[in-house]
Amino acid sequence: MKTESAVRDKAEAKRPVKERQKTYDREYFDRWYRRDASRIEGPSALRRRVALAVAMAERFLERPIRSALDVGCGEGRWRTELLRLRPKLFYQGVEPSAYAVNRFGKRRNIVQGGFTDLESLNLDGPFDLVICADVLHYLEVDAIERGLAALVTLTGGLAYLELLTNQEEVEGDQLALKLRPPSLYQKLFSSFGLTGVGCHGWLAPDLAELPAALERSSQACAAPHLD
Repeated sequence: MKTESAVRDKAEAKRPVKERQKTYDREYFDRWYRRDASRIEGPSALRRRVALAVAMAERFLERPIRSALDVGCGEGRWRTELLRLRPKLFYQGVEPSAYAVNRFGKRRNIVQGGFTDLESLNLDGPFDLVICADVLHYLEVDAIERGLAALVTLTGGLAYLELLTNQEEVEGDQLALKLRPPSLYQKLFSSFGLTGVGCHGWLAPDLAELPAALERSSQACAAPHLD
């Protein structure tokens, strides 16, 4: 039997929350990442996403990844799964939440900063895998443009840029969520030299010639009319 708080959390996970200002405190991370009634995903789902991103990066680098940059990393959820797959990997997290950095920064190598702060953080890149998951759809387009230039220079292999568009039905944290056409992101990422290879994966400019034709993601992927 669900408690009243569990029912309330489940309802909040399915509707926009507009009455509160977004605060990335412990309550935020408890609601969206720990409570069974309202969390976005469980451990097994995260494990599959991490395995996918690692496999994509290694497919084009043709070697195990040695480093990962996690932008908007929260409490560093990806770190555990990355190290499970690659125990010697160097992990660098970047997170704007003072709570997350104060609690986990030293233990999990997370520094405080946002997407637009990447250039000023003097990070030791480039990184084999750059992760920016569930972040960009909360930012204004001009902020994405400001941060992308630095992100691209920090990407030595694959950038895993997971985000939602106006083509998806959304559950989870919808406060300040901005659902835009997929074409906007495809054009924007391409304009900075990234090459899409599907499943939220984008190759660094230096690797643009590696993917085969059908590995490249494209807006023109609609099923053809068959006679």
